[in-house]
Amino acid sequence: MDRFQEMHIFTTVAQEQGFSSAARRLGLSAASVTRAVAALELRIGTQLLIRTTRSVHLSEAGQRYLEDCRRILAEVQEAEDSAAGSHAEPRGQLTVTAPVLFGDLFVTPLMARYLAQYPDVTINAVLVDRIVNMVEEGIDVAVRIGDLPDSSQHAVRVGEVRRVICGSPDYFAKYGRPAHPHALAGAPVVATSAIGQQRSWPFLDAGEPLSVRPEPRLIVTANQAAITAACMGLGLTRVLSYQVASKIATGELEIVLAEFELPTLPIHVVYQGGRKAPARIRSFVDFTANALREHPALKGAALLHPMK
Repeated sequence: MDRFQEMHIFTTVAQEQGFSSAARRLGLSAASVTRAVAALELRIGTQLLIRTTRSVHLSEAGQRYLEDCRRILAEVQEAEDSAAGSHAEPRGQLTVTAPVLFGDLFVTPLMARYLAQYPDVTINAVLVDRIVNMVEEGIDVAVRIGDLPDSSQHAVRVGEVRRVICGSPDYFAKYGRPAHPHALAGAPVVATSAIGQQRSWPFLDAGEPLSVRPEPRLIVTANQAAITAACMGLGLTRVLSYQVASKIATGELEIVLAEFELPTLPIHVVYQGGRKAPARIRSFVDFTANALREHPALKGAALLHPMK
């Protein structure tokens, strides 16, 4: 078995965190995958994977080697694509991640259109409401909402969203419209315990930070459930503007306290490799960025016009 194949097997085991699942993905026997990793460790002279009865995870040396393997394999793929003149025809597997609701509303339709255009590409979509480590989990392209930390990864800004307070017309008819964030302290509220959500709701009052901690009547684990409850008049909720853009457009929900909102959050498409990235990554980034930039729900402050 050549070194490139060993590297490919090792990276797959690291990503799958298991020999059996890696073997199924590669179409090999579990025994051959285990032998390949053992031979790799023997030749290098260090343990790359720490095995227990329940899990497989990287050693410190394995983490460094994984990063090098991915870089080398990407460069080999790029060289082969270039030699074959296949830059215009992306091929191979692409791994993409995005937040769950954003992925459902925006990324999934884009993936369907992209796959229809490029039949030699397959996509593994990881839709989760957490920040995925792109290197450790083998992610090629990620959609990030919020400010980006300093990183060696490349990013393309595609839009922005607001953090909005909204409720249904029936709710406002019954309870009135709050004129100041302090009014939320005694108001019926639907809150979410989803990752990234805070118990206290932050605002800006004349440029000064202000925090209000409402007492929810209902706490749910998913933003979509909070939006559904708000549409039914159960209470006010705080979500990102893209998540309720369609409800605002139809009048099912209305925004309040817009003058107290925090600054908009940027949306980026993040990817690895830059100009040396394989054709499938570059083409998907271009395809996605062009589509998202044109979407009215991702234009932040210009998008939603709250009723007064």
